[in-house]
Amino acid sequence: MFRTVKASAVAVLFCAVAVPVLAGCDEASDPDEDAPTSSAAAGTGQAGTDPVSGTVKITVDGRSVNVSCSGAPAGDRPVVVLLAGLGDGLDKLAGFQKALSGQGRVCSYDRLGEGASDQPDGPQTFDSTGKVLTGVLDRVAGHHPVVLAGHSLGGLIAARYAPSHRDRVAGLVLMDATPSTIVADTTTLIPESATGQAAELRGQSLAVYGGQNPEKLTIQDGKAGSAGDIPVEVVQHGQPYLAAVPEYGAALEKAWSEGQRKWLGLSGRAKPVTAATSGHYIYVDQPDVAVQAIQRVTAAAAE
Repeated sequence: MFRTVKASAVAVLFCAVAVPVLAGCDEASDPDEDAPTSSAAAGTGQAGTDPVSGTVKITVDGRSVNVSCSGAPAGDRPVVVLLAGLGDGLDKLAGFQKALSGQGRVCSYDRLGEGASDQPDGPQTFDSTGKVLTGVLDRVAGHHPVVLAGHSLGGLIAARYAPSHRDRVAGLVLMDATPSTIVADTTTLIPESATGQAAELRGQSLAVYGGQNPEKLTIQDGKAGSAGDIPVEVVQHGQPYLAAVPEYGAALEKAWSEGQRKWLGLSGRAKPVTAATSGHYIYVDQPDVAVQAIQRVTAAAAE
């Protein structure tokens, strides 16, 4: 039974495949047969070079970053950039990216420590992972605006990045994004006195937040800033999978929902969406809901 609970809890903990007890991202996600084929081409991580097409390696601040782009630019529509959750690479997003690329240019990338990208030199913060994202955007979008569409930890990174980069982020789609208060939620709702499975979950969670994850990213809580008056859609799961966590599940589910509500504060044009039959992996369980959200935000950002 707890194997199922742990797979569900992985969603809360950014799919931390580096922690054996929480392994399970591969079970939740959906590798696609049409994953992009790797290419030997390489870029510089700077704007002004040839557009990325297919899957290539670029260099950002001396590190090799694996990126994939598909679809053709469509007028003034922003470039869509997908950000996966922790433990997931761009290969997990391949089918979803393909579904989106019929209406414009769509890109994804492996963050340092994920997929085919280099390992980070040392511990990462939201600032350092944001600098890599900037390098990726320079290369895949140049001077064009972007819509960031992030799942889980990718959503948290996108939401923390956008307020400081209003000049280029024209829209956001957050797919069950990790709440901005995830550390406090976990330590408050699963007390230090917890025993058994809950204690194990709490301990592993704190290890993940402290940097014991594939990206060596230290997770710290922070307020959701303002991203300006941009279109934002916050897509939340409809199936209460967190309720499966023994004793504390209902409270975790409530806190996750509250975390999604807080993301609406990013913009006066933010809207909530519920994927009624989906668990954490919305782009796998209900890809149509995620695709439509991204299409709406991209169209609104182009107006």
